[in-house]
Amino acid sequence: MEYRILGRSGLAVSELCLGTMTFGNATNEADSLRMIDRFLELGGNFIDTANVYVNGKSEEIVGKAIKSRRSDVVLATKVRMRMGPGVNQIGVSRKHIMDSIDDSLRRLGTDYIDLYQVHVWDNLTPIEETLRALDDLITAGKVRYIGCSNFLAWQLMKSLSISDYRRYARFISIQPQYSLVNREMDREVMSLCLEENVGVIPWSPLGGGFLSGKYERDQEPAEGRLATKTGESRWELRNTEKNFQIIAEVKRIAKKRDKTPAQVALNWLLSKQGITSPIFGARTLEQFEENMGAVGWRLSDEEWHALDAVSALPNEYPNRFLQKFRREL
Repeated sequence: MEYRILGRSGLAVSELCLGTMTFGNATNEADSLRMIDRFLELGGNFIDTANVYVNGKSEEIVGKAIKSRRSDVVLATKVRMRMGPGVNQIGVSRKHIMDSIDDSLRRLGTDYIDLYQVHVWDNLTPIEETLRALDDLITAGKVRYIGCSNFLAWQLMKSLSISDYRRYARFISIQPQYSLVNREMDREVMSLCLEENVGVIPWSPLGGGFLSGKYERDQEPAEGRLATKTGESRWELRNTEKNFQIIAEVKRIAKKRDKTPAQVALNWLLSKQGITSPIFGARTLEQFEENMGAVGWRLSDEEWHALDAVSALPNEYPNRFLQKFRREL
């Protein structure tokens, strides 16, 4: 396992991050604990959860698993989603942040969070209020670093600018959806992250399981994330001509390298400029072991560029126009 510095910080994280959204639900507690043990045994140190995952159960399981080795783990969790029926039990107001951090610390069995992330932009709360509250948590020692997730480019840039102007702690990372079948970040967010040195820790790096290679064109699955009628991984978003061209190239390279499609898709991300640590999840121990097989080797330049080309976004304005004026020395 290799390690990378997360954004504009000195925080070293493993090249893969273990996502725990299924812990306590699709993955039972015993298997969840074994997965975390195995991840740490293999050199991983970066674990991501959220207060909303299984209504707090995921945080509780993670807390149990890392209790005796807390200092060895870079622990990330999130705030923003509804956590109760009350009018203030949602969002990133100062009140909800202050209430939520104490609840997360209790569930996780720790007195600090390494990376505390805003799960989604809150259109009702001024970002100045949110950033001040997060900065106060750092001053209080409850949080070490802050990040965001699912932000538009202007939302991230506005947040960074306000933090710089008011001398608040900055977001060091963003957690967006990004994979070979979801490259919308390339339009604006990725270039912003490279310019401002914001670490990128993508969620759904396998496209909700689509990049595992087990799905066939026009054959809608009956179970799993792709069988749902809502959400980013629903079948109607995956069942496209371009996506099956992508998976065909993934399978070709996987066969050539004696790897699985999932390992190839994850490995492509590991060599993508700007990506710090893809967040992978696994429902079973078998899936976990397969995903961990994405490290310890690298695609050739030819293989990487073949995947990059087949999955690239259309050459769109304004990038298409601005490329004409790019200066080189």
